[in-house]
Amino acid sequence: MFYDVSPAIGNISTVVHNLVFYLSEHPAIVNFRWSNTQLWGSTWLFLVISLAAYLLISLLLHQSLAFLLRPTRTVPLGPVPALHSLTMVLISVTIFVGMLLSAAAEIRDTRWFWRRSKTPLQWFLCFPLGTRPSGRVFFWSYLYYLSQFFHMCRTIFTILQRRKLGMFQLFNHSISTFMAFSWLEFSQSFQVAAILATTMMYSVVYGYRFWTAMGLRSACFPLVLRCQLVLVGCNVACHVGVLLLHFFRGGCNGIGACYFNSILNFGVLLLFLNCYVRLKDGGRKSGKDKGESTARSYGHHQRLAPSVRSRKGQH
Repeated sequence: MFYDVSPAIGNISTVVHNLVFYLSEHPAIVNFRWSNTQLWGSTWLFLVISLAAYLLISLLLHQSLAFLLRPTRTVPLGPVPALHSLTMVLISVTIFVGMLLSAAAEIRDTRWFWRRSKTPLQWFLCFPLGTRPSGRVFFWSYLYYLSQFFHMCRTIFTILQRRKLGMFQLFNHSISTFMAFSWLEFSQSFQVAAILATTMMYSVVYGYRFWTAMGLRSACFPLVLRCQLVLVGCNVACHVGVLLLHFFRGGCNGIGACYFNSILNFGVLLLFLNCYVRLKDGGRKSGKDKGESTARSYGHHQRLAPSVRSRKGQH
């Protein structure tokens, strides 16, 4: 018996066509334009105030809990962190797919302009000079910028659940938001590759956090830290590629902001390496201390054994 699969294929084709339309060809995406007067959160004043508020709220919350609660007591949040992780996964996957489809559409529509000086792969790292912050790619870049504020909620969860406030976490979230804003403000090169890599990493990391929040088995190694370390290392390597393309391929748009962001990425990489090394050293020390305690316990039992045998002999 043979079944007619043409209706199923037609339904899949319709779904794919609708997905491509709503993620890369919708008029709101195609006609998007970055504006400091018409878009929410698009001014330098908003950026500075929001980052200052994020830092101040995090510090005040941490100090307030230290004053009101015992150091070992945490604040239960129920399913809120798991829902946050699941929402971040959905947002990250949507931005990743939308950016990928939009980048392919932009290459198709604008390749006539830059095909003599760049390849599509080079376009991912280096926008042609004169690129304006409008169109499909910058629409998803704007949504990625807005998602960074939702990403900051992770700091609040860490303070409430673990009673910890890492300066690295504050610095990393603030720098990520600042760089996402500068990508839009200066039509900076490299943002397509950076957003694709970051949203892919977010999908894995927040999917893992949702997995563990549901009570399932965690990894036997620091998955989140290693994913972040790989991401920052790739970002630094891509920044080097942007600089090489700028000097040897006729220039890249927004290179001034790219210089500054390269320094920030290098600083974040150093902080990540410092955090990773301290984590590994802490693991070795805990293992060494555990081994020493086991050896002391074994030696103590060995010393007790002769005395016990002598007492038995006397009896």
